[in-house]
Amino acid sequence: MKRRDFLKVSAAGAAATAAVASPAIAQSSPEIKWRMTSSFPKSLDTIYGGGEQVAKYVAEMTDNKFQIQVFAAGEIVPGLQALDATSNGTVEMCHTVSYYYVGKDPTWAIYASVPFGLNARQQNSWWYQGGGEQLGNEFFKKSNVIGQPCGNTGTQMGGWFRKEIKTVADLSGLKMRIGGIAGQVLQKVGVVPQQLAGGDIYPALEKGTIDAAEWVGPYDDEKLGFAKVAKYYYYPGFWEGGPTVHAFTNLDKWNSLPKNYQAILTNAMANANSWMAARYDMQNPGALKRLVAGGTQLRPFTNEVLEACLKATNELWAEISAKNPDFKKSIDAMQAYRSDEYLWWQVAEYTYDSFMIRSRTRG
Repeated sequence: MKRRDFLKVSAAGAAATAAVASPAIAQSSPEIKWRMTSSFPKSLDTIYGGGEQVAKYVAEMTDNKFQIQVFAAGEIVPGLQALDATSNGTVEMCHTVSYYYVGKDPTWAIYASVPFGLNARQQNSWWYQGGGEQLGNEFFKKSNVIGQPCGNTGTQMGGWFRKEIKTVADLSGLKMRIGGIAGQVLQKVGVVPQQLAGGDIYPALEKGTIDAAEWVGPYDDEKLGFAKVAKYYYYPGFWEGGPTVHAFTNLDKWNSLPKNYQAILTNAMANANSWMAARYDMQNPGALKRLVAGGTQLRPFTNEVLEACLKATNELWAEISAKNPDFKKSIDAMQAYRSDEYLWWQVAEYTYDSFMIRSRTRG
């Protein structure tokens, strides 16, 4: 082939390639603007920040072609209506905790946290490797959303109480702010559960409308000022061993995304999931030291209280499972996974952590 003819062929080929490639690239990287409504106020920068991290990662990975604007609780809809707003298409996404929606179906709670459930690492393991994702999204699909983990607080504290809780009898008639299905468990041992959004807890505790309240842990609780209106701080929050915070996306909107944007969004949420857990682990020790130095009385729940609540939990699961096949399918799978995880945990993780806790001041 002559050089002149070769150049003509090469130029024609390049033009043809450009004609095909350019539109394909343009179609796979469209400019998209979404809204994400949060269940949390901006003042709780770590739990709210998980949503902001998603928006940041997505923008960076798409050269700002895919933008997600995050709105705090109440800016578009109240915090406890975030899922509804996503399901009906008012917004494309929400950042929330699925146990807020047990009024719709108690199955929602299992994928966030239930009493005596999974810790944070186990929750991630079940979701990503143990079939939890398939089970969860099969259930979420009924509400026209798809979910992904987008944060975890780690094991939470048991909350703030105006009086000491030494026996199960001390719980009788106690009005306590507690979210999700945990309230139904504590109701069985005498507590009167109240579901309040984060911003409403302090005034209710201050006015005596409630006698006790739980939120997350030392960092958030210090910010919310609970130590000013309740003296006793209990642990552990056995109803939240490793609560997953989810990002839910409207299913129709999700399906409309190019595959590369779906992958980018999924990875952004996974990054936010790790970011939140790491940040709480960094923030909580210092906050706990400050609270105790300021007069907070740290107390463990007694074994009597824990045993009574475990019994109540198992009774509740049996009652719900008898009439709700979705719940039974999910709770049975989670508990089977939990059993295997703790079989392993007691061998290495627990043994190592127990020794290090005992010896932490020696090295």
